[in-house]
Amino acid sequence: MRLYSRKHLAITAGISIAVFILAGILFGFVTLPFSNPNPQSYKNELLNNQTGDGSNLQYTGNDYIDISDISEDEKENIQIYKILNEAVVNITSVSYGYNWFLEPVPQAGTGSGSIIDQQGHIVTNYHVIKDSEQLFITLSDGTEHEGKIIGVDPENDLAVIKFDPKGKQLMTIPFGVSSSLMVGQKVLAIGNPFGLERTLTTGIVSGVGRPIKLNATYVVREMIQTDASINPGNSGGPLLNSKGEMIGINTIIYTPSGGSVGIGFAVPIDIAKRVIPELIQSGKVNRGWIDIVPVQLFPALVDYAKLPVNQGILISETTPGGNAIQAGLKGGDKNKAVRYRRSVIYLGGDIIVEVDNLAITSLADLYAALEDNKPGEVVSVKAVRNGTTKSFSVKLVSRAQFFN
Repeated sequence: MRLYSRKHLAITAGISIAVFILAGILFGFVTLPFSNPNPQSYKNELLNNQTGDGSNLQYTGNDYIDISDISEDEKENIQIYKILNEAVVNITSVSYGYNWFLEPVPQAGTGSGSIIDQQGHIVTNYHVIKDSEQLFITLSDGTEHEGKIIGVDPENDLAVIKFDPKGKQLMTIPFGVSSSLMVGQKVLAIGNPFGLERTLTTGIVSGVGRPIKLNATYVVREMIQTDASINPGNSGGPLLNSKGEMIGINTIIYTPSGGSVGIGFAVPIDIAKRVIPELIQSGKVNRGWIDIVPVQLFPALVDYAKLPVNQGILISETTPGGNAIQAGLKGGDKNKAVRYRRSVIYLGGDIIVEVDNLAITSLADLYAALEDNKPGEVVSVKAVRNGTTKSFSVKLVSRAQFFN
């Protein structure tokens, strides 16, 4: 009998196993474990609703898991989040106040944003970065970058900021279309609520075309309403459709308690697509204006002046040689001045009640009516003069930017 050492047996067994595996590969009855796929190509496969080998295995970043018991809707959510959460950033906005000893005290606020190109541009809400003196952008891998403001549009509560990716390949969020949204469509929101980074919530489009007043000056007419949970910190993050396309920028919530109650609003992506190029190019949106000093009607003024309408914009003054005068609009009479608080109002001018086919009841309506109009464009204006409604065509001029 011939004896073999343990070492000799181990070597012999190893050679036998290697020969068996090699033969199996050649003849197709043995498959090697997966190697880590190329990240970008694998993401493309996920977008096509595929897994690495067409089976029920899905790569998680560390290992493969069996997804056979997961519903198609859940798979869709998982895929969209897995791919696009890397394009959502956490934004920390720092401003400085002073304590009793006149020492600077940093005050930080947080929000979300979406990377939109390989240059490091990020779209977010204006209110997320308003009054900031420093911006810090945290990526999905945990790295922090200093950011800067490129352009702001308070009128739509939008802003573009930027960081230097230093040659790093960035995941970006594709733009969709918001004009064709219908109530009931599925939506997903990714953001950083209450500092909990890259949180996913789902819901539906609850309403479209909502006119939402951002503040005393501005109204966004076409806001998207959703029941996807949105909380403080979600502001500026993407609202996505089931294709993983951004169809809105999460902006505000209706809440009596400070938390989400299922009524959130997002700025439509169609508005963002219109203003983002201007913000990147010039830092602002150049909008058209009528050269007047407008005064929003209020009950005391209506009663005092015995005005023929209760709502509208009184033209207190017109700019000499401006487009309002050229169009035939009439300003107030300098001999009919009244003081209201710190303002002087000149009575007798036309009262604007409609601009560009939008009823005008407030200053916010006037700004909203001209929000998508450029200098040089002609808009129709209806105004009441001595109890009679007259129509005018006004060629718009450029107006100053308001940062309220």
